Amino acid sequence: MLTRIFPFLSWFEAYDSGTFKTDLVAGITVAMVLIPQSMAYAQLAGLPAYYGLYAAFLPPMIAALFGSSRQLATGPVAIVSMMSAASLEPLATAGSAQFIAYSVLLALTVGIFQFLLGALRLGLVVNLLSHPVVNGFTNAAAIIIASSQFSKLFGVYVDKAPHHYQTIIHVIQSALHYTHLPTLGLGAFAIAVMLVLKRVAPKVPNVLVAVALTIVLSKAFHFNNDQVVTTADIHAPAVLETIAAFNDDIRSIERLAEERATLNNGRKELPKGVTPRAPSSEQLEFDYRLAMINAEILGLKDASRQKREALRRVHLLAPEESDGARGFYVGDTLPSGMKTDGRTWRIRVKNRVIADDAIEMIGAGAVVGDIPRGLKLSVPAAPENSSYLAAFVQLLPYAVIISLLGFMEAIAIAKAMAAKTGQKLDPNQELIGQGLANMIGAFGQSYAVSGSFSRSAVNLQANAVSGISSVVTSIMVALTLLFFTPLLYHLPQAVLAAVIMMAVIGLINVRGFVHAWKAKRADGVISVVTFVCTLYFAPNLEEGIYVGVGMTFLVFLFKSLRPQVALLSRSHNDSLKSAEKYGLKECDHIAVVRFDGPLIFTNATYLEDKVLAYIAEKPDLKHVIIEASGINDIDASGEEALAILVETVRESNRDVSFSGVKERVFDVLKRTHLLETIGEDHFYATGDEALKSVYEKIHREGECQSCPLSTYLPREEKSLHKARA
Repeated sequence: MLTRIFPFLSWFEAYDSGTFKTDLVAGITVAMVLIPQSMAYAQLAGLPAYYGLYAAFLPPMIAALFGSSRQLATGPVAIVSMMSAASLEPLATAGSAQFIAYSVLLALTVGIFQFLLGALRLGLVVNLLSHPVVNGFTNAAAIIIASSQFSKLFGVYVDKAPHHYQTIIHVIQSALHYTHLPTLGLGAFAIAVMLVLKRVAPKVPNVLVAVALTIVLSKAFHFNNDQVVTTADIHAPAVLETIAAFNDDIRSIERLAEERATLNNGRKELPKGVTPRAPSSEQLEFDYRLAMINAEILGLKDASRQKREALRRVHLLAPEESDGARGFYVGDTLPSGMKTDGRTWRIRVKNRVIADDAIEMIGAGAVVGDIPRGLKLSVPAAPENSSYLAAFVQLLPYAVIISLLGFMEAIAIAKAMAAKTGQKLDPNQELIGQGLANMIGAFGQSYAVSGSFSRSAVNLQANAVSGISSVVTSIMVALTLLFFTPLLYHLPQAVLAAVIMMAVIGLINVRGFVHAWKAKRADGVISVVTFVCTLYFAPNLEEGIYVGVGMTFLVFLFKSLRPQVALLSRSHNDSLKSAEKYGLKECDHIAVVRFDGPLIFTNATYLEDKVLAYIAEKPDLKHVIIEASGINDIDASGEEALAILVETVRESNRDVSFSGVKERVFDVLKRTHLLETIGEDHFYATGDEALKSVYEKIHREGECQSCPLSTYLPREEKSLHKARA
């Protein structure tokens, strides 16, 4: 009982110092990969990079302590990070305090849902996401994740468009206009280092080496050179006018948003109309004013977006500093005789007012910057202007999808490792471990996490024996947060983008589409449609999953309504096969009908329709054998349809028998007394027995000398019937 509640107690059976040393080395090795990866994935989730370290602190340890896999490495992963950002994008601005609060609460919600699934032993619910859907989604998500890093790789800044492909088009346009070559160079260098080390020295932590080298280069060559200036330092009247107009738009949007909030609150306090469809005149007036404000806000947002893009395209030159003076000029306006500092300066423009005395100038590449020291342990805060309950209800639909996707990834990895180690795996216990990791992690300001394929592989290659390795990993992350964050200041953002791109390349699996198509064309179509829809609807990734799941259920429903019904005949090797599929000759007097699937309310009359169709096609038919080995269940509707079928067949002066009836179905027929109606002597254990008995009765006068079923009988029976013929 104790090991069921505390699975980690089983680690210490035959545990010694040698095993601990192995786990210690494995834990440190995984931490070397996890620390840079977690920072990259945090930015993918729309959070500051250091929130990845928070997500890498508690979750690995908690998941290992309460899960069933001893080698599964839990923490930030690409798909869950992307899903988290996509889910919260409509609710708050990425990186804002409200967005961070939503991210932490989303992790808590995901954890609660996963924990309840595990505690209630409902791990099988992950089967709602079929393999074709997951394959299509994963491939699309990998492309979306990789392409989302292009802006950081090229050193450009663009607004996100309603569709991801539109954002990528804007990135390409901006990159053609201006690419910061040192940023692109460092990103390409990091990718080259990781690729070479992965091939030449696979045991070396290539991510850590790439990060360490680029940090040194970044600091040595002053890769980052941002400055904060005032409007007096910018000698470009047109640029200053655009900044002023942009600020006016932003202030107007903020003022109208406050007015809209006041109107919404006022409308709630109004007395209700006679009916919901007949609002009062006061409500109509409020609705009109709200509609006008919304229209004005949309217009201002579009205008501010155009000004923001115009400011981002402005390239400024700065002369060499003299006497501490600093100035920025547009192109040819630089005073003659002045030498530039060799840099192209740009204005950092976000979706907020640009302060006249604090204009951020980008003079080189972007780096991670300051990372707060210390561990951040606190109760997750409710988002601004929202209660915990309201936020929980709002986040639950996204949490369900993230929970299922994250757990599917984790359990697939755990199963693959368990097959190699021979370890027993409990999916429900793994759900509990993942759920607790997200729940407790939220109190350490973690966003949603899951099992990582790459880090789990590193853990396994390092010969980790128990979850102690994950505990060591968490301790290493804690030490980094406490003492080593200044070392990460100069880490280029382009390198984090390169880390993400390298990590998701392995998610692209074209063979999955081919395999699904070969297995079942419907599955291949579902996989491709899910892939296309996920790409199209991005950043709303859940839309692609909805389409895939919807198509899966439609196919399942169609199969349930129209299960496989085949008319059997003898093949060349004396086995019964579908006459239509294999082009076999059929008997005119005996029909052997196989029904594959449960006989339930959705298809209760389908078997009857098919049998009656066979009778209509064969006027000389005298006996129907229902080969029922494929019927694994029957309900009241199915039993009633079966009774009607027997009655209809017998009223037409024909008979019906059954073979291979499963015990579960046989018990239903017995309880409903249909067995007595049909007659126990009409039930046979196998198709061979049924055909032998029925063939003897129907062909005793030798009516069908060339019957295709005759050679299906045992040798002595064949000789007897040939003699009679």
